[in-house]
Amino acid sequence: MNGFYSLGKKEPVVRLLQITDPHLFSAEHEKLLGVNTTDSFQAVLDQIRQTLFNYDLVLATGDLIQDHNPEAYHRFAEMVKQLAKPVFWLEGNHDRQPQMSLYLAKHPHIQAEKQILAGSHWQILLLNSQVANAPSGNLSFGQLAWLNSKLTEYPERYTLVVLHHNILPTNSAWLDQHCLKNSNALAEVLSRYPNVKAILHGHIHQEVDAEWKGYRVLATPSTCIQFKPNCDEFTLDLLPQGWRELSLFADGRIETEVKRLNSNAFLPDFQSKGY
Repeated sequence: MNGFYSLGKKEPVVRLLQITDPHLFSAEHEKLLGVNTTDSFQAVLDQIRQTLFNYDLVLATGDLIQDHNPEAYHRFAEMVKQLAKPVFWLEGNHDRQPQMSLYLAKHPHIQAEKQILAGSHWQILLLNSQVANAPSGNLSFGQLAWLNSKLTEYPERYTLVVLHHNILPTNSAWLDQHCLKNSNALAEVLSRYPNVKAILHGHIHQEVDAEWKGYRVLATPSTCIQFKPNCDEFTLDLLPQGWRELSLFADGRIETEVKRLNSNAFLPDFQSKGY
């Protein structure tokens, strides 16, 4: 496992930006179900840069690319450089290793660390839930052991756990079959540590703010296409692209808000039956 990243900060509040599921291609003109993912991602980045939210770092929670061409990781890295903050990433089911690690490592603003000591009161732990050549997720014994060790190492810190796959059902049969398959094993590890405050993920291309076994669970819209909840068959949503802002407070509170593009300029092909 990688070492830790220390975000030394005098202010008591740590502010995070989450972007997820951009599904970029190596060629900038390529589209996913009718949406040019480079253009929609750039529109999100442009609007983020206009925000007054003074974030300290960026979490990119998987499915960074779509076409399995590792050159798309260079596209991602070059595009997020304009955010001018360190960017931390984790794998999604569409990402490919070891190419992901190798290509992103060429960019100094992209950070490989999976443990972030954020100020004096928080840590952020990024887990790899990817299963090779499968859309569903699983946390390996090694990942669970690493999580346990980091929670043991800093039991006094509040913890935000981050992964790609969803834990809670979306009430969509086609999508829920691709969730995290061993969530009970995750819950068993977390149950020993009362300072775990929330779980943050991507994957489902929709907004969630709910509770699971006493933990707050947050999911965030994609920067490209959106999946409509409560639909057993594959269904795309009309909602525009988005991202999430999070503020972590010294007393363990989390304030968070999903933001979306002001316009709906990137509508998908609603006749699509899957991807």
